[in-house]
Amino acid sequence: MIVRSQVIGCGSYLPERLVSNAELAAMVDTSDDWIVERSGIRQRYLAADGEMTSDLAFAAASRALESAGISGSAVDLIVLATATPDHTFPATATKVQRRIGMKHGFAFDVQAVCSGFVYALSIADNFIKTGQIQTALVIGAETFSRILDWNDRTTCVLFGDGAGAVVLRANRGKGGSQDRGILSTHLHSDGTHHDLLYVDGGPSSTQTVGHLRMEGREVFRHAVINLASVVGEALAANDLKASDIDWVVPHQANRRIIEGTAKKLGFPMERMVMTVEKHANTSAASIPLALTEAVSDGRIRPGQLVLLEAMGGGFTWGSALIRI
Repeated sequence: MIVRSQVIGCGSYLPERLVSNAELAAMVDTSDDWIVERSGIRQRYLAADGEMTSDLAFAAASRALESAGISGSAVDLIVLATATPDHTFPATATKVQRRIGMKHGFAFDVQAVCSGFVYALSIADNFIKTGQIQTALVIGAETFSRILDWNDRTTCVLFGDGAGAVVLRANRGKGGSQDRGILSTHLHSDGTHHDLLYVDGGPSSTQTVGHLRMEGREVFRHAVINLASVVGEALAANDLKASDIDWVVPHQANRRIIEGTAKKLGFPMERMVMTVEKHANTSAASIPLALTEAVSDGRIRPGQLVLLEAMGGGFTWGSALIRI
């Protein structure tokens, strides 16, 4: 028998304020056509004044726990992926821990930008597989609107705020690809590309939050190559073909990146879960937001094979193969 980390619940949260491309066009030199053509984005949600990453994370976590049918007191571990924490310290995860009533175990943040949720999932999975914990809450939550330069039309139109979460629980199976749970995770990083996607601030450098800076064309080129590679790695590790995968839930950065990756790997677009049009790029929150939507509307069903993949600043990138 082998221990797998089974997804037993998922949940998401979006702020109330919906901002259309037309509203942004009144603020910066852009247009709905320009944004849609280059990214596929039509709208995004922005956190309200005073609404913090921990608030979004708590809301998504509460819904995931409700979906799983358990209380916060049953959770042994919280791993919260975010590039926009409430404070430099303590970890935003510990604020969620307090609010869900988790009195034992431990909680911490992970920073891998848009790949953060896959990183967090991998960490929680390893704690479960080694027997150190039984139940984990994995969250991706961002308030990216707080680090955007609203005068830079090439970046401010691409991002939004939101949160998503999954509950993992130890499940004993036979060890084959038919077991429900996380089958494998694959993580990578390459620090030589720092200047292509970064934030120009931080407590150690400028003592300011800073703003997001990006070389879009170069990021696009690396994204398609790296994502195709790490998806191929997941398939090879499990002796599977692209046709064996029921659904791909990619990081929702840009429609063209998703299409390029699908084409390179031979995945039909009908099996790619797409929410970028409605949510924009919510960084670490994008995969759990998309996953929750596809589970909620019935597309993703128990027993299906689901492949997650993401790339973010650093560069970081990774994939996870799950039988739901």
